[in-house]
Amino acid sequence: MTETAEKIDYSSTLYLPQTDFPMRAGLPQKEPETVARWQKMELYKKLRASAAGREKFVLHDGPPYANGNIHIGHALNKILKDVINRSFQMRGFDANYVPGWDCHGLPIEWKIEEKYREKGKNKDEVPVNEFRQECREFASGWIGIQTEEFKRLGIEGDFENPYTTMNFHAEARIAGELMKIAKSGQLYRGSKPVMWSVVERTALAEAEVEYADVESDMIWVKFPVTEGPDALAGAFVVIWTTTPWTIPGNRAIAYSSRYAYGLYEVATAENDYGPQPGEKLIFAKRLAEESAAKAKVTFNFVRDVEAADLAAITCAHPLHGLGGGYAFNVPLLDGEHVTDDAGTGFVHTAPSHGREDFEAWMDNVRVLEERGISSTIPFPVDDAGYFTADAPGFGPDAEGGAGRVIDDKGKKGDANDRVIKALIGRHALFARGRLKHSYPHSWRSKKPVIFRNTPQWFVTMDKDFGDGTTLRSRALNAIDETRFVPGAGQNRLRAMIEQRPDWVLSRQRAWGVPIAIFADDEGEILVDDEVNARILDAFEKEGADAWFAEGAKERFLGNDHDHARWHQVTDILDVWFDSGSTHTFTLEDRPDLKWPADVYLEGSDQHRGWFHSSLLESCATRGRAPYNAVITHGFTMDEKGEKMSKSKGNTVTPQEVMKDAGADILRLWVMTTDYWEDQRLGKTIIQTNIDAYRKLRNTIRWMLGTLAHDKGEAVALADMPELERLMLHRLAELDRLVREGYDAFDFKRIARALIDFSNVELSAFYFDIRKDALYCDAPSSLRRRAALQVIRTLFDCLVTWLAPMLPFTAEEAWLSRNPQAVSVHLEQFPTVPAEWRNDALAEKWRKIREVRKVVTGALEIERKEKRIGSSLEAAPVVHVADPDLLQALNGQDFAEICITSGIDVDGGEGPEDAFRLPDVAKVSVVPKLAEGRKCARSWRITTDVGSDPLYPDVSARDAAALRELGFKP
Repeated sequence: MTETAEKIDYSSTLYLPQTDFPMRAGLPQKEPETVARWQKMELYKKLRASAAGREKFVLHDGPPYANGNIHIGHALNKILKDVINRSFQMRGFDANYVPGWDCHGLPIEWKIEEKYREKGKNKDEVPVNEFRQECREFASGWIGIQTEEFKRLGIEGDFENPYTTMNFHAEARIAGELMKIAKSGQLYRGSKPVMWSVVERTALAEAEVEYADVESDMIWVKFPVTEGPDALAGAFVVIWTTTPWTIPGNRAIAYSSRYAYGLYEVATAENDYGPQPGEKLIFAKRLAEESAAKAKVTFNFVRDVEAADLAAITCAHPLHGLGGGYAFNVPLLDGEHVTDDAGTGFVHTAPSHGREDFEAWMDNVRVLEERGISSTIPFPVDDAGYFTADAPGFGPDAEGGAGRVIDDKGKKGDANDRVIKALIGRHALFARGRLKHSYPHSWRSKKPVIFRNTPQWFVTMDKDFGDGTTLRSRALNAIDETRFVPGAGQNRLRAMIEQRPDWVLSRQRAWGVPIAIFADDEGEILVDDEVNARILDAFEKEGADAWFAEGAKERFLGNDHDHARWHQVTDILDVWFDSGSTHTFTLEDRPDLKWPADVYLEGSDQHRGWFHSSLLESCATRGRAPYNAVITHGFTMDEKGEKMSKSKGNTVTPQEVMKDAGADILRLWVMTTDYWEDQRLGKTIIQTNIDAYRKLRNTIRWMLGTLAHDKGEAVALADMPELERLMLHRLAELDRLVREGYDAFDFKRIARALIDFSNVELSAFYFDIRKDALYCDAPSSLRRRAALQVIRTLFDCLVTWLAPMLPFTAEEAWLSRNPQAVSVHLEQFPTVPAEWRNDALAEKWRKIREVRKVVTGALEIERKEKRIGSSLEAAPVVHVADPDLLQALNGQDFAEICITSGIDVDGGEGPEDAFRLPDVAKVSVVPKLAEGRKCARSWRITTDVGSDPLYPDVSARDAAALRELGFKP
């Protein structure tokens, strides 16, 4: 080789990758620019125009609450929705996404009240509509902030025209839905124990309650038997409760005919108070000794007490005579809810203070009346948690004033202590103690709630509509007809509907849609279409504020009804009724959507929230669910699996992640997690996703660089080398996987498959093999042209498949490849021809790759031992004793496949010291150095370097390419 030849620079003759697509993504800076570009170009409108006439796909947005910055749960939720919408849009549907907001309710009302308190103002002194206007402005402000935060996540939708529950039309429709329910006879005013927040002065729905551990007083109370079998004369029935304050509300004792009961006599007593020797007490046999231990007494068993004996018993109230009250009889009732795993086997029954107590009482109304016992349910506790006159001895007339269960700050009042002292004074306390247990709290105030009997408006679950169905049966049938992802959600929602009580609709608040009806003293509802029409027309024009305006009653009733008889209901509707009605004014009333929705997607807590209320509202008014499918996601925990909280300092906010890493990193995390279950997120997990993203981005970047030399030439499938046909086969397999994955909402399966394909099959296999041909082959090379065509196809498929998941990166890559394009999001997933599928070829190449794996392993050791620097310095001998594997290699350029300069393959077992892998039988490799000279252009070592005198330092292949390129040294 001459000195001149050695210095020739051939780099300009190579088709090396060329691209402006940067290796460093710079997502935190670039993504906001992309959002601004989408807004300026009105991408949303272009998407709608491009999809005109297509079949609609509708994911109805469960409305977030408009009262604060978005958190990681919002980000997870919105990203999942966005991926679903984009994936359907890019598969031939019109997937219009209309975001929505829940605007009414207590959290916003509280914020305005806090402002008032800071200024020394009293909410009740402010005109109600002035107060409501402040609530409306507060919600509106947060809608604007959350809109920008959602857009920053890459969410695409009709943010210029979202739905809100406080929109005038929405308020009219919500009121109209209630009127439909009232007209069908399903709405009634009743008196039932409801969960009541003393702190917030309102009834709460189950969905507004969370549970937390508290330590409570627990007491065992003696009820003296006044009527019953002679053998039980002078005995006591003992109950156990963790709510001593409910004893004034006691009206019965429940037992179970399934259990064995006995009469016991106190033998010894450690204390001079409480039960004493000679007292006779009735307990469930299984719990007698445990109860005796609590009172530090010993028992002697006297006799069995049969269920018939219990049914015949009447007791006196333990507070009989206190404050001149409690002079009624206390019956024993057989109850299904009674258990014998704790307590005494007898359940204190206060129908004012518990659902099961109420139901047991109401189930026995006829029996009670036959026994001369009034079935009237008292109101022992008021809305502020104070005892009323229905709790003699503890109410307003008591010494020191009324006792209180819970105060305005959610702290325990003096009610328990007063009741316990009264029981001790009447020798009615058997034992007392403390118990740590789970207790309901308001999820807003985080303070304990109480159960109290209040007049409220209810939707009945079990009244016949007149067609043989009830709201419960309709809802259960709708659940059976709904697709649930994951499937466990179906059983969860079904169990809730099967067990749920009537729906309490009324709230004693100011901000929301009113229960816009008129009723008389007996609870009869005025059903008049003309009155309702006047109300709804006013709501459409003025909003629900019209109900609270001066003269509203006269305006709406008109002159056809007795104003003295009909009272205007001022309670506010449960906000779950608002959100449960969104399908009406969104899906039904917008021509760009449809009813029912294809999908509802929310967190698993919404089985008792939005999924639940939407189901009931729609079944009550339309007879079916407003959705065809329900998708549920879990909650986001920290990296240790613990709940995130500010006090622990383990929260991760979407704003932080986007600022540091970018929204596409957050989206990749969502796509690679099991979102159906609770997920974890923290610095380590974010970094893992950053690393995965970089590899994926580098794959895209290399394709873009290589395609800079693509002239769009087409090579027929039949003319392509096997390796290219293998890649097309893999695309056919992936196309099916991607489409099925998007249909199944199984994003992790898609993301994992595409990431693995990019890293393992493209970067580490196909691209690695084809780099030599792509960089060095002549322009006319079929191999190079076929590879470019396949890479072009790979790029189009991968980038469009990834676009719903990583919209910013996909957009950047697509526009880098197609500068004249508008947006990748206006594209459709490429059509993959069926003839690309070639299972026989795939099986053949599976065998080839098995042998290649052994060669790669052998060369890795050679590199490690520094016997070679690159695989191109090697020309190993491969021994293949397996005839199937050997047949697969027949006709292949195995040196090219293994990226070596040469290779020899024979059918023998190979020497004992040859390299082998335990998982690939009958293949061994003997490493050898390649013979010849190193090509100055391709770096391959061949024996034909210098065979062309014009290019003395390159191989024959490279010399031919140089001649075709017209390169002159």
